Amino acid sequence: MNGDVLQIGKKVVGDGEPVFIIAEIGINHNGSLETTRKMIDVAVNSGCDAVKFQKRTIDIVYSEEELNKPRAVPADIIVSAIGRKVLRDDDVKRLTDSNLQNTTNGDLKRALELTLMEYQEIDDYCRKKDILWFASPWDEKSVDFLERFDPPCYKIASASLTDDELLRYIRNKGRPIILSTGMSDMEMIKHAIEILGKKDLIIMHCTSVYQQTEEGDHGLGMINLEGIRTLKKEFDVPVGFSSHDTGIMPTYASLAFGACAIEKHLTLYRAMWGSDQAASIEPDNLRRLCRAAREFSLVRGDGIIKIYPEEIPIMKKLRRKV
Repeated sequence: MNGDVLQIGKKVVGDGEPVFIIAEIGINHNGSLETTRKMIDVAVNSGCDAVKFQKRTIDIVYSEEELNKPRAVPADIIVSAIGRKVLRDDDVKRLTDSNLQNTTNGDLKRALELTLMEYQEIDDYCRKKDILWFASPWDEKSVDFLERFDPPCYKIASASLTDDELLRYIRNKGRPIILSTGMSDMEMIKHAIEILGKKDLIIMHCTSVYQQTEEGDHGLGMINLEGIRTLKKEFDVPVGFSSHDTGIMPTYASLAFGACAIEKHLTLYRAMWGSDQAASIEPDNLRRLCRAAREFSLVRGDGIIKIYPEEIPIMKKLRRKV
């Protein structure tokens, strides 16, 4: 393949190809496999090409101080986490002794991590539903965890763009890479691409701030869709758009700026408990976005100005001179 396109699973992605649509499940499953399946179903029924998760090794990614900070966590999530055996024995005792009240940030982080058995079920379910799945690994151990599933690509989260060791570790796996660029300036992005190289790389223009597009114009300038053209010109690789706004217009508009891939956070209900739910879109909006994005691929055309055969009878009828 030429440098303008790459292959992710059976999908050819890049300039001139149908847009690659990613539904970001992330941690919006709240540790529930049942919720995860429902979200996968929504992505499939909407017409997405892939669903994406986040994978962390909690004790590597977060400091003990950060994990020990008090944080309110709903009792149902804690009960589920205890049943799934994702909490440490000492933490289970502490929570049981306090009637599930003495919760910490660490309790939540561990509760939101899916187990090997759960990922095996996700892998089986996605194969059955014929949709790709992959994840953003936040540390090397998480990369090794994901490798057993032969993922079609890796997504590098914006937070990891400056983690040189992780970038090298992921690149050495030889898989296509999708790189998000939130919280980064051009020099940071250049440095990351020096490490990753341009082979089998998609850059995702991204701003790591949640913009309230449905309630007004709060922070819309930070979406900065012109950044897609800037990245395409600077690096000459396929560029997509990873959205953190609450609507669908900016993501749809990104296609006109040359985005070859789009990513939207998905939730079943924006009122669900969780830090990312309110900034995600619900199933109806995901369906609308996918339908509009597929239509865009049709109306985009080839850019050649010409007379279409279907126009000739109209031309003969309406023009005085032909």
